[in-house]
Amino acid sequence: MANNFNYYSPTEVIFGKGAEQETGKQLKRLGASHVLLVYGGNSARRSGLLDKIRYSLKQEDISYSELEGIVPNPRLDKVYEGIRIGKTDNIDFLLAIGGGSVIDTAKAIAYGLAEPEHDVWELFQHVRTATKCLPVASILTIAAAGSETSKGCVITNEKTGEKRAYDDNLARPKIAIMNPEYTISLPDYQTESGCVDIMMHTMERYFTNGGSLEITDAIAEALLRTVMANAIILHDNPNHYDARSEIMWAGSLAHNDLTGCGNDGGDFMTHKLEHEMGGMFDVTHGAGLAAIWPSWARYVYEDCLPRFVRFARNVMGITLEGTDKEIAEAGICAVEEFYRSIGMPTNMRELGIMPSDKQILDMANRCMIACGSRTGSAKKLKVEDAVEIYKNAR
Repeated sequence: MANNFNYYSPTEVIFGKGAEQETGKQLKRLGASHVLLVYGGNSARRSGLLDKIRYSLKQEDISYSELEGIVPNPRLDKVYEGIRIGKTDNIDFLLAIGGGSVIDTAKAIAYGLAEPEHDVWELFQHVRTATKCLPVASILTIAAAGSETSKGCVITNEKTGEKRAYDDNLARPKIAIMNPEYTISLPDYQTESGCVDIMMHTMERYFTNGGSLEITDAIAEALLRTVMANAIILHDNPNHYDARSEIMWAGSLAHNDLTGCGNDGGDFMTHKLEHEMGGMFDVTHGAGLAAIWPSWARYVYEDCLPRFVRFARNVMGITLEGTDKEIAEAGICAVEEFYRSIGMPTNMRELGIMPSDKQILDMANRCMIACGSRTGSAKKLKVEDAVEIYKNAR
């Protein structure tokens, strides 16, 4: 049975070739006067995108400051640096130029600047809730995290190794400017890691024991099939603009809550398990998800069997006759085969890490702390369950 739900997706999307030329005009319309540009570095410069953005802002008499050097698994120290710049320069708008790590950093800075009397890390520790946030916009260069239209952000505290998420509609970007051409230069590993992340944002909402709507399931299944088909195209032909467009738009739809309407909010334990891997080993997020998902799936599927059977049939194209368990297992194996076909890992060894038993226990304990009262929907997990999933993924 479907659950009641509120669907809120206020981000305006400007999509297609040349979309970045709208930046200055759009930010002016939203009242920006002094913008903090947040970006990684070399890619934005090499592509010429950064110069285009600077020019567009100058054309509208919008002043700007810059924070560069954002890295994957974005760090709390860069958030604090951005807050310091923002206070000094009287920033009133954040513009992220990059992928999820850059956008998440901009969101965290926006929280910190809106409530300067508080430590922004308290939000990620979940000891308080934000009441204000400066406006954020994004120019997307990596299709993966969906942060350009989502309410979430994830930051790593490099001093403690904690990777934590905070979700609040206050931080949903006002505008997402999306030109797929700027994803063409990405290395294949980064492109395919992004495709896995997009899939997982959908699968986290799909594998649930908390009800759903048929239309929501159908949208999720179509999105997954589309991402898989185009991930294979891009693995062989990275310059394929139409495939880049499909993946970029799918990334936004996968994480703006559309594919969860009517369910209980989804599972999200694969993400939470991977967050601890990312915090401890600094692995690429999408690749980490690929490495942990098969172990999670085999651990929980009997408790969520109808969903795994439907997934096997409708997404992975499994046609064999057999028991529900056999069909579900075949679907999980098919996902592993797909991951390998695009150069993604299916376990930690293939990911390049081999955590010790102590490290696994530490990750499991941290995962349960981060979960709070919510520990899955496909199957409720405890510390000992997380330990087994990690061990089975080695």
